[in-house]
Amino acid sequence: MHLKRKTKLKMWNMDFITPAAALPVLFGCVGIFSLFKLLQCMRTKTHLLNAVVVITGANSGLGRECAKVFYDAGAKLVLCGRNKESLEELITELTASQANKVQTHRPYVVAFDLTDFGAIAAAASKILQCFGHVDVLINNAGISYRGTIVDTTIDVDKTVMETNYFGPVALTKVFCLQVETGGLNPALLPDMITRRQGHIVAISSIQGRISIPFRSAYAASKHATQAFFDCLRAEMEQYEILVTVISPGYIHTNLSLNALTANGSRYGVMDTTTAQGRSPVEVAQDVLNAVRRKKKDVILADLLPSLAIYLRTLAPGLFFRLMASRARKEQKSKNS
Repeated sequence: MHLKRKTKLKMWNMDFITPAAALPVLFGCVGIFSLFKLLQCMRTKTHLLNAVVVITGANSGLGRECAKVFYDAGAKLVLCGRNKESLEELITELTASQANKVQTHRPYVVAFDLTDFGAIAAAASKILQCFGHVDVLINNAGISYRGTIVDTTIDVDKTVMETNYFGPVALTKVFCLQVETGGLNPALLPDMITRRQGHIVAISSIQGRISIPFRSAYAASKHATQAFFDCLRAEMEQYEILVTVISPGYIHTNLSLNALTANGSRYGVMDTTTAQGRSPVEVAQDVLNAVRRKKKDVILADLLPSLAIYLRTLAPGLFFRLMASRARKEQKSKNS
């Protein structure tokens, strides 16, 4: 008897949940969710407003396009590269734009060579002097390489590693020299730790996940980059410092033209894969979104390279055979 009464009561209550009654609840849930997403989007867009952003390799390619999108986002930029005149021209281009929807700030220039470790400490000091601190450091500068392992001199291996790995590592964690006293002052990472605030971005490559033939020095430098900044992310979490590693596929820039060859000379060829790569404008926007959304690890590649990462892990034997076949085909093409 008691069980029948409970069953009837349950059925009676369900009678009130009609489609007409559920519709306002559904619309209310959708409205709340939409409002939440709108507020989240607005917060994301203002995340970089007045933030101090340092970009290395801003002279050309992806770095130059990153400078444009971060400038348009209202960031306070410090542009770094080897060519000071080129960076000054970029500033002229940025400040001449009338399409900005937010308040912008005139960027600073700090010109230095990432392979000159003696210059990095002085550059870090200059970077900090621009705005007093750094919110986001984008390690973008890099150099590519084409050649066989047996023909490549060790000096070429060292140059690629110094540019793509040791340079960004040194800029990130080096202490800067105080000229007046000769002592050491906290630089970029130590200053972020003191402030318990900051975001470090490493522009790596899909070749930091998989290695392809005739790119040994480049792939090695990008694997090292991935490993270092993965470790850095884990160690910096306690200080609330964010670390993002971005791994693009081929980008239509002059990277292959300026690549080093086995003897250290300039490659000077626009590879077909590079020519067919993504626009640096699109990739720069992806970098901006990754920083805004505080992503930890981002792969910006087409389907096949992305699948190759999983193939390397799940079926390494097959992956190795495919790479060996690719090496034979490329070598045969070069010899013909």
